[in-house]
Amino acid sequence: MNISTTTEQISFEDLLTAIQPVDGGREIKDPATGALVGRAPEHTTADLHAAIAAARTAQPGWGALTHTERSTYLNLAADAVEANAETLAVLLSREQGKPLNGPNARFEVGACAAWLRATAAFQLEPEILVDDESGRAELHYRPLGVVGAIGPWNWPMMISVWQLAPSLRMGNTVVMKPSEYTPLSVLALVHVLNTALPVDVLHVVSGGREVGEALASHPDIDKLMFTGSTATGKAIIRSSADTVKRVTLELGGNDAGIVLPDADPQTIAQDLFWGAFINTGQTCAALKRLYVHEDIYEDVVAALAEVARSMPMGVGLDENNVLGPLQNKAQFDIVANLVQAAKDSGARVVLGGNPEEGQPGYFYPTTLIADIDNDNPLVAQEQFGPALPIVKYSTIDEAVEKANALEAGLGASVWSSNKEKALEVAARIQAGTVWINKHGAVDPRLPFGGAKQSGYGLEFGVEGLKHLGQPQVISY
Repeated sequence: MNISTTTEQISFEDLLTAIQPVDGGREIKDPATGALVGRAPEHTTADLHAAIAAARTAQPGWGALTHTERSTYLNLAADAVEANAETLAVLLSREQGKPLNGPNARFEVGACAAWLRATAAFQLEPEILVDDESGRAELHYRPLGVVGAIGPWNWPMMISVWQLAPSLRMGNTVVMKPSEYTPLSVLALVHVLNTALPVDVLHVVSGGREVGEALASHPDIDKLMFTGSTATGKAIIRSSADTVKRVTLELGGNDAGIVLPDADPQTIAQDLFWGAFINTGQTCAALKRLYVHEDIYEDVVAALAEVARSMPMGVGLDENNVLGPLQNKAQFDIVANLVQAAKDSGARVVLGGNPEEGQPGYFYPTTLIADIDNDNPLVAQEQFGPALPIVKYSTIDEAVEKANALEAGLGASVWSSNKEKALEVAARIQAGTVWINKHGAVDPRLPFGGAKQSGYGLEFGVEGLKHLGQPQVISY
């Protein structure tokens, strides 16, 4: 194995030049200011076919490497990300809108490097199933082939790494299709990663819906990974059916949080805020509906409002801001309409709910809505933005019933000063992950996946690696 250890630093201008088309391309504008960020190439299905063919040709050589050799490449890719971290963060902030500081752009780029290293470090040894007088049987995981990955616009770089890192580690090659809203971030990330990776093991194709549909149905794609809406996930399942692809789907969340009556409102307020408003609420596993016991309801509402008022929102390149705009006009309209429906129903606006008109950027103010019914659209539909409904409950049974009422089940949380009580409630919630006194704290070591219509398959950790390999039993 001959692996180059040279790490290249690329200027912002050179990186944009490398990923933009020489002529034409689709304009990508900053959602905070409306300024032009750059131009994205408009790849076609022919470009996709060429990328898949190149990835398939490269796969046998990549798959023939050992886990240790592929892990070495992943660590070198992490070095490349770290060497270009600020350039990537600035581009991400300008295209996606998230601020540089707080749990935002710099955090996301840092998470890319950390996830690459964590994935490289996992041990996946053959499992001995039987070893006795009758014989021996071992369970191995072989490469699947070529993995197709379709990513979202909310965490475009980090979720891309969630998809590509374990795929590569398991000996697959990868073809990625980024969101049409944030193609530059993923193009730039892949360009940086490919300074460390062998030729053709990782491709990115920037195109429209027809490219995504072609990727989902392509006979030479062996596994498909998708993060996004439940509606799109269902369409991908249909597109993948004829080729019986393996599929991992991480879909819409609408996560519930339950605050038990023994919780301390002041103690939990900061973590509640970031559980709901990280990335300005644009996170699949964000806290999107909060259930608070009537005994401490007003205290929790007040404590949360106090924290929310202190969090500055504005243009991402301003070092003072920790909240940014919604990434696109369509999402702004969804949030605005859901909040208006809540206001029309008579729910109490504790904070926000009044976006300024005539201002540049898709800024929606941090909004807290209290005294709202569980069937209100702001509660029942995933808002995916900076507006949190807070629902009062009287009994734990009532809270659990309301939390489980929807078909979404990605994550959930329980907030309490009594761990045993919190664990009892957590066991009753229908969600892939339930956090105690925190929300949305994903960890590369811990398997992550949805329940109900929030998707299927697992990501992260050793279990995530297994979902990107072909199980093979060898019995002798």
